[in-house]
Amino acid sequence: MIATITQGASQHQIDLTNPIDISIPLVGGKNNVNAWYLDPPVIEPVKTEGFIGKVTEGGNVNFNMVHFNPHSHVTHTECLGHITKEVYSVNQQLENYFFLAELITVAPERKGDDFVISAEQLEHAWANKLTEALIIRTVPNVESKKSRNYSNTNPAYLSEAAIQFLVDHDVKHLLVDLPSVDKEKDGGQLASHKAFWNIGGKERSEATITELIYVPNAIEDGMYWLNLQVAPFENDAAPSRPVLYKFL
Repeated sequence: MIATITQGASQHQIDLTNPIDISIPLVGGKNNVNAWYLDPPVIEPVKTEGFIGKVTEGGNVNFNMVHFNPHSHVTHTECLGHITKEVYSVNQQLENYFFLAELITVAPERKGDDFVISAEQLEHAWANKLTEALIIRTVPNVESKKSRNYSNTNPAYLSEAAIQFLVDHDVKHLLVDLPSVDKEKDGGQLASHKAFWNIGGKERSEATITELIYVPNAIEDGMYWLNLQVAPFENDAAPSRPVLYKFL
């Protein structure tokens, strides 16, 4: 199925029959992606007196409980409520789900013991600075990202200047294959989160950050139509499935 997208005076066609899912699914157990010092997520059948929610163990249905944290265990999209005293739900703040997006690949630069994505790198890699959404794939890009335990590994992050560069170019939706846009242990500063949502100024309440994506190497850098599917959780963050469509 071919769809026509109209943006201003321009029209683009996309192929809806070939979606590119860049989310990491929740699988439960130690093979699941993990961050922020939590135990692995658990998916297990409900067990009560006279009932078990597992057909292979004699139950009539499969009926599982799922225990997880969206920030730690799955691709997730978060709103400014992640860091504000005021309660904001991503389910209320995100009101549109389709965006013109660009995928770029960046090799974080070593700075002391850290690996950091700089404003200069973004300026060089990002071709179309009019996109509402920017998707950042970091290298090395290995499939083990989908099951990595990031806790106490000091993963790469974005500098505050890099985030401010994106804000200055009105990027409203940032997607990264990292557990956070901030340094793992920064003493609670959260400088990049605060810069992205402009905390302390006119807050960018419509803006979102999506973390823990995975973009296979076979997917080329460039322009895509993004469908940002977010589970309807009344929470600062929710599991999400970003889906890309190629332009024809």
